Amino acid sequence: MKLDILAIAAHPDDVELACSGTLMVQKALGNTCGILDLTKGEMGTRGTIEIRKIESENATQIIGIDVRENINLGDCKFENNLNNQVKIIEIIRKYQPEIVLINAPEDRHPDHGRASKLSSDACFYAGLKKIETFENKILQNPWRPKQVFHYVQDKMLTVDFVIDITPYFESKMKSIKAYSSQFFNPNSSEPSTYIADEKYFSYIEARATEFGHSIGVRYGEGFIKQKQIGIKNIFNIF
Repeated sequence: MKLDILAIAAHPDDVELACSGTLMVQKALGNTCGILDLTKGEMGTRGTIEIRKIESENATQIIGIDVRENINLGDCKFENNLNNQVKIIEIIRKYQPEIVLINAPEDRHPDHGRASKLSSDACFYAGLKKIETFENKILQNPWRPKQVFHYVQDKMLTVDFVIDITPYFESKMKSIKAYSSQFFNPNSSEPSTYIADEKYFSYIEARATEFGHSIGVRYGEGFIKQKQIGIKNIFNIF
């Protein structure tokens, strides 16, 4: 399957927190969308790999994307090296996305910035013919996405554009809450963490409200561009 948009994330739940609303918007417009998780989030304080996998599957159903894969590079352990780049290149060439969404260039969790650089490099190298990769023993064709955008997660960064996610905000919150082991759950006996605080959901809404307010809508998600965006019709910016 060829994808229009591929979102790459360091951990399961990164996409849900940062750009799931955008994926829902684009799906409604007829685009094919997928997610690539780089790790299983196994170093998280709460939950287990098995629980996280089930939660990820539930969140995937809520978002309604076409495909989701996990290449298990090792939570808190992965490095930006050729071996890991090739694993991502294989996925990029497999699905040939026009647009790739990746972690923020810097963030509270060190994995996010590292995943951002790893994913960005892989997107470029995927277009180099002399880097050979195979799918089912068949040589893959080179493919470079037309645009790579960073989604914003925890750290407040200046963004270049905002997507209106107002009709899908409640579904976005449902996709986040699908990770019940990670976030606030009054029935959980797990240790409290930064993201498991009851007020964290209010923060997520406040961030979406701030982005939305900046473009005159209720809720939004912000993105950072890597290269200039070209527009053929000035009215397309509205």
